[in-house]
Amino acid sequence: MNSILKFVCGTLFNVLMGVVLASIVGFDPAYGAATAAVPLVLGKFMPAGAAFEGVYTEVWTGELIKRLNAGLKADWLNGIPDYSAKVDNEVIHLIDVGGDPDVLVNNTTYPIPVQDLTESDMPVGLDKFQTKATRVTDDQLYALSFDKYSADVERHGNAILTVKYKKAAHALAPYSHTDKTPVIATSGAADESGRKKLTVKDIIALKRAYDNMEAPEDGRVLVLCPDHVNDLLEADQSFKDKYYNYTSGKLLNMFGFEVYTYVNCPYYTKAGVKVPYNATPAATDLKGSFSFYRPRMFKAQGSTKMYYSEARTNPTTQESLVNFRHHYIVLPKKLEAFGAIYSWDGATAQSKDQAVPAEKRWAQVRREAAAAAANAAADNPAPDDPNSELEA
Repeated sequence: MNSILKFVCGTLFNVLMGVVLASIVGFDPAYGAATAAVPLVLGKFMPAGAAFEGVYTEVWTGELIKRLNAGLKADWLNGIPDYSAKVDNEVIHLIDVGGDPDVLVNNTTYPIPVQDLTESDMPVGLDKFQTKATRVTDDQLYALSFDKYSADVERHGNAILTVKYKKAAHALAPYSHTDKTPVIATSGAADESGRKKLTVKDIIALKRAYDNMEAPEDGRVLVLCPDHVNDLLEADQSFKDKYYNYTSGKLLNMFGFEVYTYVNCPYYTKAGVKVPYNATPAATDLKGSFSFYRPRMFKAQGSTKMYYSEARTNPTTQESLVNFRHHYIVLPKKLEAFGAIYSWDGATAQSKDQAVPAEKRWAQVRREAAAAAANAAADNPAPDDPNSELEA
């Protein structure tokens, strides 16, 4: 009904203006009235929702020029065990089982020995991702040619996706080389910056490390950073013909690994140590590729909540505010069966068996903040209210 009314009003307005202008310049008013059909032929020239669409001369495309972002997809997370249904109060509890029972072969001794199997609880708090609040004014809603509110909500969602996938990639890369978390140095020819390029032999070395730790072949995943993908594509034409899909532009699976590419891979130092997530990489730190045995990893998603205040509740600013909070986690179940390949400079000795720094998650941060607030209140009790009645 509103669209019909606007159409009728716009057409009548155009006819009236055409008649008036034709009369002023000395033309037959009928020609002026005929100009009312011009906007119908040429299409809408006004923002959607504006009165008298077709009257103004500004051309509005309504096309949004959005931020370039290649980190919105993370297909390499597909198939990782999902424990979202087990999340309670943004915490998930895993059961860490001890070793498997010993197996007796051709035993003749009875009674058979008894062996205890141990289990322990592993509570894991999910990470909390929050966007800063953004404003949408009523003036913008009336003046713009697109649905700004919906566009802003989409931008909040994309921002959270980018960050949570980047943090997941960081979590699935080992901190340093160990027998159970191999970190392989590249061994190819040095490029102009001195970085040694990734070679096929390096991927085979990673495969050998998985073989040595007896990780099953089905479920091995390799996620290559852009530098390493380009190294392989530059290697030789025979490799490209065998492992590169010219239609999709992606590398094919190789040497028992499901192969993916990702732009936001974690950074490694020249010594092969992962740069902490919240640290700023140094100029000599470079992105590395990471790998994992899928069944040994897990992911869990908690609650997602939108916070919104309407413009009608803000009479002085007449603007709406919106932001989001989301809980999510991706981690190895144990420090084993995941690895990495880092770009070596050919000179720095690799650091191995480094102690993995502890990382606080939202549940722990929340508890510590509550404890700190309680301690502060105990150390600084509230002053007596002079207006309160004295006890007899």
